[in-house]
Amino acid sequence: MEDMRKRFTLYGIGFAMGIVMVLFFLGGKRAACNWLPNDRILNIIQRKQILYGEQIGGQLQESQADSLDIRAILKNGDIDFSKSRVKNEPCRLYWIQGQGKQSSLLISVELCDSIATVNSLQRLPDQ
Repeated sequence: MEDMRKRFTLYGIGFAMGIVMVLFFLGGKRAACNWLPNDRILNIIQRKQILYGEQIGGQLQESQADSLDIRAILKNGDIDFSKSRVKNEPCRLYWIQGQGKQSSLLISVELCDSIATVNSLQRLPDQ
């Protein structure tokens, strides 16, 4: 029993030292662990230069939304992979639905090498 207590104590000390080292090395950096496909694609889109298509201006007025709503969707949205065309060349097309306040908004984003273009904005019917 004494041997087991000693093992847990040493394990706890090593674990605590490891946590301190991770916080020291990654604490000030914007490190992110995007393991899920939805999070990875949203992160990739946010790193690109974001442009707006020609029709977005009118669609923003029709849906009573603004560019802040689009930014929120691009940060926290839910990608519909079944509707998206992820194998298109040279640019992939993603349909992203908002979360929370923007849950009734659906945008399409064309993701190319250096830019991401928001092509359309739709307001979904209330459910």
